[in-house]
Amino acid sequence: MTNTLRARPYREQLAAARAFIEANDRFLIVAHVNPDGDAASSTAAMGWMLEKLGKRYTMINEGKMPDKFGYLWGFDRLLRNDTQRPEERFDCVISVDCADESRIGTVKELFADGVRLLNIDHHPTNDYFGDVHLIRDDAAATVEILYDLASEWKLALDIEFATAIYTGLLTDTGGFRYSNTTPRVMQIAAELLASGVEGHRLAQQVLERISYSHITVLKQALATLSFAFDRKVSWLTVSSADMRATGATSDDMDGLILYPRNIEGVEVGLLFKQTEDGAVKVSFRSNGTVDVAAIAKSFGGGGHVRASGCTIKGDLSDVVDQVVKEVGQSLR
Repeated sequence: MTNTLRARPYREQLAAARAFIEANDRFLIVAHVNPDGDAASSTAAMGWMLEKLGKRYTMINEGKMPDKFGYLWGFDRLLRNDTQRPEERFDCVISVDCADESRIGTVKELFADGVRLLNIDHHPTNDYFGDVHLIRDDAAATVEILYDLASEWKLALDIEFATAIYTGLLTDTGGFRYSNTTPRVMQIAAELLASGVEGHRLAQQVLERISYSHITVLKQALATLSFAFDRKVSWLTVSSADMRATGATSDDMDGLILYPRNIEGVEVGLLFKQTEDGAVKVSFRSNGTVDVAAIAKSFGGGGHVRASGCTIKGDLSDVVDQVVKEVGQSLR
């Protein structure tokens, strides 16, 4: 895409997204594989908007949405492409929180020939796939953009929509602790709390409560804690055998990367999780001096300057060596 497209004013993008939705009736809503809080909340918020606008829609993800987000509006309507694939193909798609088309995963199989796609996202590494773009890379979360989109129709703020937006902001700002916690984020959060959102309960549900299997796999992972480059890089590994032995799921990986990242003196924290299909999922967290989005992108992934990820085919130890070496180069 051209720089002209990338520089299109935000208000024009909002108007184009509104026109796309008003001109069509049947939509497929999809977020990225292995959805986090912003992806789950953005799916719910987008579905809620289409419901209020009287549109027909299907919400889907490649796999299972984490149970801890089960309180979100429309959670019981969300389909899994791996077990509940619809028979029909969709001409109009809305992707939320996907930095590139590959992050949609197997749901792409539901796209009709000539599909038109509205790409709504906040990742700086977004490659502007699709036909209509609503992208603000300085937004704290995709839900912040959806909050603005709902304002295009002056939709009344109810507790269901407010809860979805608050959840996305809460999770993508790390409980309003990360550097993306802007005055605008706090203004929106204040409005949502005033509308009745119980912020303390949501924080307990999605940030504080942990499962027994999480603790079990954490014990295994901490035994692998390693350092390199004068302890400026630290990482944990979780093998597929660890996952089987502890009964852990992808949901139980939440928060593991904070252990290496939060160690004094560490510039980049990493988490390597081996999958059953011969790949390794790598999560990157930077404390500010290293652009981990650029590193993740070099391995086919993406994300934010301080929080990114990628998936690499290969042996676990080989992937660790490869990635740690690349991170070390960035430190220099």
